[in-house]
Amino acid sequence: MTATQIAGRALEFDKKGHLVHFEDWDRELAEALAEEEGLTLGECHWKVIEFLRAYYAMHEIPPSPKVVIRSIGSEVSAHVPCTRKHLEGLFPGGGCKQACRIAGLPRYYCHSC
Repeated sequence: MTATQIAGRALEFDKKGHLVHFEDWDRELAEALAEEEGLTLGECHWKVIEFLRAYYAMHEIPPSPKVVIRSIGSEVSAHVPCTRKHLEGLFPGGGCKQACRIAGLPRYYCHSC
């Protein structure tokens, strides 16, 4: 684990770049992490990120892409059916693994993606 200065504060990240402490996350941190990966977060990104965080807070595991699509797919893609490819297009740097990283979920919980 390494302490890194990001979004104006020192935070601990593991070797893969995942936040060590779930409770240290906030929207400003998500923006900074996304920017480091060359990603600008839009409304659809935030819907996925907020769903991941809420699901993790309740179940202590991240949802599978199928659960994300079934639960919020119509909010993420209103005009065409939301698919796994659509989610991977939102997070082109690793699909739901990138989404989990930006959402502040610990790495050891994101292996199901």
